[in-house]
Amino acid sequence: MRIALFCHSLLSDWNHGNAHFLRGVVTELARRGHEVRVFEPWDAWSLQNLVADHGEAPLAEVRQVYPAVAPVRYDLASLDLDRALDGAELVLVHEWNEPELVARVGAHRARASYRLLFHDTHHRSVTDPGAMARYDLTRYDGVLAFGRVIRDLYLARRWARRAFVWHEAADTRVFRPRRALEPERDLVWIGNWGDDERARELDEFLIGPARDLGLSARVHGVRYPEHARAALASAGIEHRGWLANHHVPEAFARARVTVHVPRRPYVEALPGIPTIRPFEAMACGIPLVCSPWSDAEALFSPGRDYLVARDGGEMKEHLRALLADPALAAEVAERGRQTVLARHTCAHRVDELLRIAADLGLDAAPDLDAAPGLDAAPGPETGAPAPATSAQRATP
Repeated sequence: MRIALFCHSLLSDWNHGNAHFLRGVVTELARRGHEVRVFEPWDAWSLQNLVADHGEAPLAEVRQVYPAVAPVRYDLASLDLDRALDGAELVLVHEWNEPELVARVGAHRARASYRLLFHDTHHRSVTDPGAMARYDLTRYDGVLAFGRVIRDLYLARRWARRAFVWHEAADTRVFRPRRALEPERDLVWIGNWGDDERARELDEFLIGPARDLGLSARVHGVRYPEHARAALASAGIEHRGWLANHHVPEAFARARVTVHVPRRPYVEALPGIPTIRPFEAMACGIPLVCSPWSDAEALFSPGRDYLVARDGGEMKEHLRALLADPALAAEVAERGRQTVLARHTCAHRVDELLRIAADLGLDAAPDLDAAPGLDAAPGPETGAPAPATSAQRATP
């Protein structure tokens, strides 16, 4: 099947977590023999910031790690959709695109035969519905929403005729245990500052516990204001800035435990959406402790796949227990990893996407002769994914 994807960027993951999942999806589709063309704007904000901070080298590295990801960088004013979408059967447009592009692709769909889906992986449908209402989805065949609550909003507000739940997941070709590496510190946290959406939570669930327990800790992430960097330093936490996402498995392997501190909108308004980091951490086989979020869609088994800290005191207790008891840490880590391998890999999400495409009338039968050169070497650290559960769908 010929597939086109319009996204903000797959070359850059600087403050851009959507690239993580979509890189894995594109790679999996290509591995199965589908033809995928990726389009991203030449002046993507994430890529501009990455190059300003680190130069062009990270872009070349991403092309090496993800050979199936070869984006066409376009200028919106001169983008020729007839040429870009020639022969396309399925087109995905991510929500971090200009409303003009979303509308133009929709208008193009009116005179084409492909199926067109809008992909929403943000909390703006709840926190800024006015911004989402700017997107003209009239000609779209449906919405891929990364949580049930977002799917239901699209239907209730009549933003879309059909909507499907399509959670993010781990790219287990990249995110797997690195058992040859030895831990060098107690704790690592991978995450960006987040526009003060979790400043209070980071103090309670990360900075305070690390300081009080005297942990050796490191943080990777961008957009930390001066006062946040000062707070980390005062707690003895090393801040190392941006880390290319494909290097995160090594960072996990160099630490004994990690934490997940979701942004406030996901806790208060969007139950059931963990975002990408817990999937990736569990896939790497590191024990995980989460600050409170509601697993309303039963993606995991809280308390088994990861530990839940209701407040800073419980976070300290869980961290202390995991660091003092290697057997407990290994048990939690392995349970989480097995759950990801069984249900939450990019291969599972591609299975779901192809079922959605078939539901929309496309011949989306997978090509059993996988494309060569895109598989990670199988072994005891990667595991074999179990069959995917069926995609969840709803229509008005």
